[in-house]
Order: sequence, then C-alpha cells, then structure tokens
Amino acid sequence: MAQKAHASWEGVFKEGKGRMNFTGYEGPFTYKTRFEEEHGTNPEQLIGAALAGCFSMALSANLEKAGFANEKIETDAAVTLRQVDGHPRITRIDLTTKAKVPGISEEKFQEIAGAVKESCPISAALAAVPEITLDATLV
Repeated sequence: MAQKAHASWEGVFKEGKGRMNFTGYEGPFTYKTRFEEEHGTNPEQLIGAALAGCFSMALSANLEKAGFANEKIETDAAVTLRQVDGHPRITRIDLTTKAKVPGISEEKFQEIAGAVKESCPISAALAAVPEITLDATLV
C-alpha cells in the first residue's frame, strides 16, 4: 500500500508560497513559516506529527503484545532544523510521550518505549537524523 501526499510551490524561494495536502489536511507553507517564526505549518512539523503518530500507535501495539492495555498515549515531537555546512538539516527530534498504562512497571514501560523508538516505521525512515531522543513518562 502506498500512502499519497502532494505539495506545490509557486514563486521564488523567500517570497514564494506552497501548499501541502493529503487526506484530511491541506495547508499553506512559506519561507517564513519554515525558517522564521511566522505562524503556519511547514514540512518539519509534518515529519514531527508523522513520528509522534507512528510512535504512539506502535507503542500501543507493543504494550498490548506484552500484555498491557494502555488507556491513553500522548506524544509530542519537537523537530530541530539547523544549518549544517550551509544547508538546512534536521539535526534532532525530541519525542515526549506520556502514557497511562495500568499494571506496568516503570522498567518494563521504558524497555518497550525504547524499543518502539528504534523500530516504528517512521523512526526507521528518519535514521539519517543524528539524534532522536525520547522522554517517556507513565502517568
């Protein structure tokens, strides 16, 4: 199965504008929403959302496989974009997840969460990112 997304860009780099869309989402992005602090979306946010969603779902599956039913998992991803050798690069992604999982020990939860960080499909696709951290908390 292939999932589909589309993007377009009109105009020159700093003054142009783009649109990204996929099922359930369509939105604009610009130089300022990507490289400055202007409100709006950008490709890095979508990468963060993809990783947070994939991680949460994979954590749920792996917890269930280990015999634990989670009540809720919430994951945030902070994607850092920096200049490296004159080129913008994703240099770090910080995942923060909070999960309510009755009956699991802290040690077992950390073991499962750590394994999921390495194995979910989006994490694997982002293997070129130098650092992906995980702060996992049981609530």
